[in-house]
Amino acid sequence: MGHARTFWQAFVRAQEAHGTLVLRNEDLDPQRSRAEFVAAMLEDLRWLGIRWDEGPDVGGEFGPYEQSRRGAFYRAVWRQLMQGGFVYPCRCSRSELSRIAQAPHECAGEVRRESDEGPMYPGTCRPAPGSEKALREVQSPAGVNWRFRVPDGAAIEFEDRHFGQQRFVAGEDFGDFPVWRRDDVPAYQLAVVADDLAMEISEVVRGADLLLSTARQILIYQALGRRPPAWFHCDLVLDDRGERLAKRHDALSIRALREQGRRPDEVLGIG
Repeated sequence: MGHARTFWQAFVRAQEAHGTLVLRNEDLDPQRSRAEFVAAMLEDLRWLGIRWDEGPDVGGEFGPYEQSRRGAFYRAVWRQLMQGGFVYPCRCSRSELSRIAQAPHECAGEVRRESDEGPMYPGTCRPAPGSEKALREVQSPAGVNWRFRVPDGAAIEFEDRHFGQQRFVAGEDFGDFPVWRRDDVPAYQLAVVADDLAMEISEVVRGADLLLSTARQILIYQALGRRPPAWFHCDLVLDDRGERLAKRHDALSIRALREQGRRPDEVLGIG
């Protein structure tokens, strides 16, 4: 329901601006992306009355775009960041980072936690300044994780069209973040920036849980010498306990609500 309401907001805003609505299927994770999930998503959106305007023409109707088919775009952006010295290889495994976070520390709060990606990366593999030149001959990002080196202490500020002025500090609110995985899959932060640039997105509409991600993505735009789009972050849909709706709330899925006889306007909260 949360994703559907967010896309409805994007649909309304695109209509009001006489703009073009783009639907993008972010299916980069091969373990979680299945054809039946995509089919269900499209069926739900059509039932809600949402129509998008752009994407590959499939059988006489529009897409969506599928990130899993856009690897060349992402590699080009990775290469530009790598040659500019903005990213570096990280050989830390998930288990190693977990042990660092769980280890006892003399000072309380020494291991800081980012709001959406667990413990802040401690910089274990961050190279010394100026040593990035040796990486410029790397031909492929595969086989190792790659992280974006954040400019510690830099304030990233932007105006959200719903929540107003936002401010995050690199190295305090978030650390060096992943842009490519060792299994040769681009990370979310890099992929969406590459797509927004290629698709000439003028406004991004998404949930409030991604406000911090916006700060990270602005750093990528700056590294690429490109201007970021405008941002509109929607309120999250909460359950009766005030917690964010998740996939575990199957009783509140679009499919379940449809089977209960609910109307689209009831599901979207616009009735």
